[in-house]
Amino acid sequence: MVGKVAAEAEGLYRSGKMHCAEAVLAAVKNNFAPTVADEVVRLAAGFGGGSGSGCLCGAVAGGTIAIGLVLQDDKKRVMALTRELHKWFKEQYGATCCKIITQNGKGGCAILTGNVAGKVAELLS
Repeated sequence: MVGKVAAEAEGLYRSGKMHCAEAVLAAVKNNFAPTVADEVVRLAAGFGGGSGSGCLCGAVAGGTIAIGLVLQDDKKRVMALTRELHKWFKEQYGATCCKIITQNGKGGCAILTGNVAGKVAELLS
């Protein structure tokens, strides 16, 4: 499941139809909450490129939304998994700030998007 979710998110990002936040949310939704309407992915529309300001990485924001979507009735677990996602991301990429991560360009964003979606799937499994 982890690999499937990661590959789907990376593919959605590479298609150019979704940015990082949307791709992570869509891939997790499709695999963990398939009965939820596809329109929910629009919730992540403003989070790409660090919410347009370069701050929080959109993939992390999309992952956070996805965790809340899947575990909507368990806020304590949502918060715990969100903290775990952020901690993991900082260990992997050094920061959660889009400007810092992409200072040499956004060439790695497709793989990063897949990695975040995979991590969210792992956390939810």
